[in-house]
Amino acid sequence: MRLIFLGPPGAGKGTQAQILRERFGAKQISTGDILRENRSNGTELGKLAENYMRGGVLVPDEVIVKMIEAELQQLQGGFIMDGFPRTVAQAQAFDALLHAQQTPLDAVVLFNADRDTLFTRLTARWTNPRTGRSYNTVTNPPRVPGIDDEDGSPLVQREDDKPETVRKRLDVYERQTAPLVEYYRASGKLVEVDALACVDDVTRELIRKVDALVHTAR
Repeated sequence: MRLIFLGPPGAGKGTQAQILRERFGAKQISTGDILRENRSNGTELGKLAENYMRGGVLVPDEVIVKMIEAELQQLQGGFIMDGFPRTVAQAQAFDALLHAQQTPLDAVVLFNADRDTLFTRLTARWTNPRTGRSYNTVTNPPRVPGIDDEDGSPLVQREDDKPETVRKRLDVYERQTAPLVEYYRASGKLVEVDALACVDDVTRELIRKVDALVHTAR
């Protein structure tokens, strides 16, 4: 199973990646995790990325792709790319990498969800800064507002979950991803799922559509 997950923040990509990892042994790969690992391990690519980041410059695509290439070479099973590619240029570079490794994608899964629902979902999240345990005031509220159920600590809203930050995150996703969706739609690899359904229904729809696409391709 070789998949790319596309979808806005709060659409549940991480949850579904975890489920598929447990069921099929597919590794969830995110560029953020890879960057942190390379920097903490002091790899040559990590040092190179550190130089760009210290200068306040985005890490170039070719550096990210090389990190991903090294990651894929170590894999025994499939993968789920979460958060990469973000642009058509990155998608083209990733396609070239997969072609060179003779490991074509099975599918690109687009998690569809409307902006208003996602905004409500994301801005309703509150977290215990000590343990990382999180609550959602709409779908999973604490028993006492603002207080962690387990240890009584005060809950805080992370910067990423504040309304203005959430608007910016959704804006960036919409600008970057629209061309990427069309790129993969044209390749015949795109499948779409309703990200606002319950978790089990999303999983079933995802697996069914990916299986159908793979069998059709054969």
